[in-house]
Amino acid sequence: MPRKGRADKRIVEPDTRFKSTNIQRFINRIMQRGKKSTAQKIVYSTFDLIKEKINQDPAVVFKKAIKNVSPVVKVKARRIGGSTYQVPIEVGQFEGESLGSRWLILSARKRSGKSMTEKLAAEFIDAANGQGTAVKKREDTHKMAEANKAFAHYRY
Repeated sequence: MPRKGRADKRIVEPDTRFKSTNIQRFINRIMQRGKKSTAQKIVYSTFDLIKEKINQDPAVVFKKAIKNVSPVVKVKARRIGGSTYQVPIEVGQFEGESLGSRWLILSARKRSGKSMTEKLAAEFIDAANGQGTAVKKREDTHKMAEANKAFAHYRY
């Protein structure tokens, strides 16, 4: 545990195109090896592709996709008396959105396709429609939490 108390949350500046902190956080999460300009190109061209494919506002599709993928509960392994239990724990809004965006990126990277832009656009469209690998991951997490509801009293 830190001796100086809890660390403050870093303030993320809004992105240049949509003026949204959530989109900027997503860009930061896409970024690899500190290449933010490449990550911005990927995200913005993904949004252009979404606009072209389904003719809807990409920021609205982004919000809807994150909302559909964000979990409400998760399971955490807790060791009690020699056996390990999967204990269901509620997830806050910020952590839920963070997990959801991480799952979206992972499932987009696993998709077969030409470029990351196309894969990410397809994953966003699927997630906004309540389909796709990331939504399945959320449903699996919820099912696992439901199945282990009996161990909820081990919460910490």
